[in-house]
Amino acid sequence: MEQGTLRDHLYYSTTDLEKSYSARSEFSWKQRLEICIGAAKGLNYLHTGAAGGIIHRDVKSTNILLDEQFVAKVADFGLSKSGLPDVEHSIDVKGTFGYLDPEYFMSLQLTDKSDVYSFGVVLLEVLCARPAVIKSNRREEVNLAEWGMYWLKKGQLDNIIDPILVDTINPNSFRKFAETTEKCLKVYGSERPTIRDVLWDLEYALQLQLAPINRGPLEDSITNASLEFSMPVLHRLPSNSFPAVDEDNTTLVFDDTSDVTASEVFTELRIGRPNYYLVTDFIAPDLVYRTSKEMASNDSNITWSYDVTRDARHLIR
Repeated sequence: MEQGTLRDHLYYSTTDLEKSYSARSEFSWKQRLEICIGAAKGLNYLHTGAAGGIIHRDVKSTNILLDEQFVAKVADFGLSKSGLPDVEHSIDVKGTFGYLDPEYFMSLQLTDKSDVYSFGVVLLEVLCARPAVIKSNRREEVNLAEWGMYWLKKGQLDNIIDPILVDTINPNSFRKFAETTEKCLKVYGSERPTIRDVLWDLEYALQLQLAPINRGPLEDSITNASLEFSMPVLHRLPSNSFPAVDEDNTTLVFDDTSDVTASEVFTELRIGRPNYYLVTDFIAPDLVYRTSKEMASNDSNITWSYDVTRDARHLIR
């Protein structure tokens, strides 16, 4: 496509040797919302336009292309899966670190809600202009989904937005966008919205961005509940350069040679508990452990064993 990928316009590599990235986007908030809306329309067509639907299975910023007018197009269907989800058979896990739906990884059951989760990560990328996975001494900062949820739960997602967006976003539009992103990144797929609902919310966020800024508190369009997000002076991360992980290999490969280990990536569902639990060579939180145990008990194709110690429980497949 004429304008390359969405990622090309969000951040760039500052040195090939260190694999570090720096924010580069000059897109306004309105432009970013329009691009997200275009991508959501493409995914909605995949999910609903064909008989049984098509699950993309590798939604990420490098698979969203921009045409000459910066209209978003969803691309690369090499890992896509057609037809309705088959709950009777497991599916090999494929995807990209940082974007992969943890429920799909744990249950081996692919649904269209897996695309919704991945798209939620893309929404954070668009807002923060940083990769989905980076190298960092701060464990919670490695994975963008976990990093974003950490600040969302504190009501301070604005602390990590792209600096160029500071003081340019209508607070109501920001609240709706943050709410939508949080829904996409829910632990269970059943709690996530459909991509059609995400599309509607993004279009609403765009309308709010174009509206006068001196409005009252945003009333949630569904629950009629007010959201409380502040827009204080930006407290940016120490640097807008991020050492990042190579995510060009779309098939998920689990090995011990990656710069960022799988155990660092798959902490994104942490819910404030002090202990982590091992799934093969992946560290997962208590919620994932319990979910896996429940799912495994109903799946005759998977054998699980459990090792409980004073410090940690191990779920071994």
